[in-house]
Amino acid sequence: MLSDTEIKDILFSNKIKNIFLQFIDINGKIKTLNLPTKQIDDILQNKIMFDGSSISGFRVNETMDLRLYPDKSTFLIFPFNFSNLHNSARFICDIHNSDGTPFAGCPRANLKKLIKNTLNTKYRMNIGPEIEFFLFKIDNNNNILQSKQESTGYYDVNRSNKYDEALINILLALQKMEFDIDALHHEGAPFQHEIDLGYNDILKTADNIITFKFVTKIIADYFGFKASFMPKPIYGQNGSGLHLNISLTDSRGNNLFFDESDKNKLSGYAYSSIGALLKNIKGITAVLNPTINSYKRLVKDYEAPIYIVWSAVTRSALIRIPSNKGASTRLELRSPDAAANPYLAFAVILQTCLDGIRKNVEPPAPIEKNLFLLSANEIKQRKIKSLPRNLFTSLEEFEKSMVSKTALGDYIFNEFLNSKRIEWNEYRKQVTPWEIEKYLDV
Repeated sequence: MLSDTEIKDILFSNKIKNIFLQFIDINGKIKTLNLPTKQIDDILQNKIMFDGSSISGFRVNETMDLRLYPDKSTFLIFPFNFSNLHNSARFICDIHNSDGTPFAGCPRANLKKLIKNTLNTKYRMNIGPEIEFFLFKIDNNNNILQSKQESTGYYDVNRSNKYDEALINILLALQKMEFDIDALHHEGAPFQHEIDLGYNDILKTADNIITFKFVTKIIADYFGFKASFMPKPIYGQNGSGLHLNISLTDSRGNNLFFDESDKNKLSGYAYSSIGALLKNIKGITAVLNPTINSYKRLVKDYEAPIYIVWSAVTRSALIRIPSNKGASTRLELRSPDAAANPYLAFAVILQTCLDGIRKNVEPPAPIEKNLFLLSANEIKQRKIKSLPRNLFTSLEEFEKSMVSKTALGDYIFNEFLNSKRIEWNEYRKQVTPWEIEKYLDV
């Protein structure tokens, strides 16, 4: 981590004019204060305050005056010579109360607290995210243009040089910010891509996800596109997921999910984590898939998992075991989407896995068939359960989930539940164009 003096020297030598202080609300949306560099001393001494009363999840009166604590490990200079980020740097911040005590509603601080508690058990969780997203051309009303004319699919070459230029600039920017990029390629739906950000500890990975989304939106906008992480923006096409490759290591960095003697090369830690994730998935789905639109993706025939099973073979399972073993042994959780707040998502995943290890939860037998080819009767005979079908049922399961409540703490748990209930009630009152077309002449 850089010292205060080193940070100031970097700001001076690079002629940085602005510093962005960024933090995350309960829905995972990035909030930013833009300050002139001359305030760097106040920034580093945690003197910058803001009014949190209007921020989602920070709504009670006591949270009106909040203080930003920049995490110096997140300091970076935005590597652009265009846009409003030119000659700008940033910190990701934790949120504290005005008296300096940690604010219970800060998603990032909550995850840090949970990680600190797990260090006492000498476990460290790492996650490698595979983020799917869209780059659209849109009109002034946010209507997606040419989606029906576009036919590119998996690993195809884009038809537009400007499109490729935008993607190349996204990659270059991430490399300059020292991201560990595994791959970037076209996905199955029109205008859809996937990027694999590489492995890291869950706090760093959560920071990387929100940084990636922020930077991608800025670059896409500059090149005339709209970057969208909406789970299901196009009817009749695959949605975008956030596949999470999860592993657990000990204090020496040994992969605790690997066991050479097991037929699947999985350890008891891995089996207990699988068992706990399958057992608790309904109660944490509201966090992993937090929007109305999330459940338009979680339907049959569009490659998204809907059945609560695990497999070493099929990608139709909720949890898949990738073929690489040894130090690379991991569980791939395939249901989350990028609308999730990564700090909350990783908190419930970590708590779920640790709870499973403590209780030695055994998973059911794996299913190695393509689940999408099974009939409804076969699904019923095998007693295979499904994920919640909409946000309402997901919230009902969330409200009963002790794992979620333990992971998030009372404050975030209640604020999240309240926020999402409001969202559901707003949605259920809407009259959609589909309803007008279907029922107006009835």
